[in-house]
Amino acid sequence: MTKRVLVTGAASGIGQAQMRAFCRAGYEVFAVDKDVICEQQDNLRTLQLDVTSDLETLFREVSDVDIICNTAGILDGYKPLLEQTTEEMEQLFAINLYAPAQIMRHYLPNMLLRQDGIIINMCSIASFLAGGGGASYTASKHALAGLTKQVALDYADKGIQVFGIAPGAVKTGMTASDFEPGGLADWVAQETPIKRWSLPEEIAELTLFLASGKASSMQGEIVKIDGGWSLK
Repeated sequence: MTKRVLVTGAASGIGQAQMRAFCRAGYEVFAVDKDVICEQQDNLRTLQLDVTSDLETLFREVSDVDIICNTAGILDGYKPLLEQTTEEMEQLFAINLYAPAQIMRHYLPNMLLRQDGIIINMCSIASFLAGGGGASYTASKHALAGLTKQVALDYADKGIQVFGIAPGAVKTGMTASDFEPGGLADWVAQETPIKRWSLPEEIAELTLFLASGKASSMQGEIVKIDGGWSLK
């Protein structure tokens, strides 16, 4: 049977690339974003909703999936702790951590009944290192990596595979400000061992592999795809 995949944050960037890759590969794709998703495919259904406040709509409209890609997330402008308000921190954690947790909590029971399911959470090099974001972003991505590993451990013998993907610098709409005059784009490329930014399509190809079931003995890995940044 055709596998059903949920992708959040699919209107742009990595989520959009994942959505398109899964569509090309013949999956039944449910794509979610708070912004309009400008894509039409026979095997694609799009939903415009906010994963921090409207998950009941998602759960009502998409009752069951085989694969989850928790990709939606936001940055914090590299702000240190003293420059962030409590409200800003709460919003960032709501998107980067709590929404993935709630989505996993909802779809896991049916996956467990089938003894089959794959979950892929969008972590970051900021899940391992400081400097990939500000205080809230780094903390949220560390927490998401921890959650990913714990869920992987808890359900490893129940047919559920759980992974994280940890990109470094990826050229997306979310990082567009880095490419403006005076931005960090050139410096980041120079400091990255492969001397360039990664592309969303490269993250999507890794996602397809992890979702394929071909890595059946992998479990709980947070797979870095950062151009060698974390080697330094």
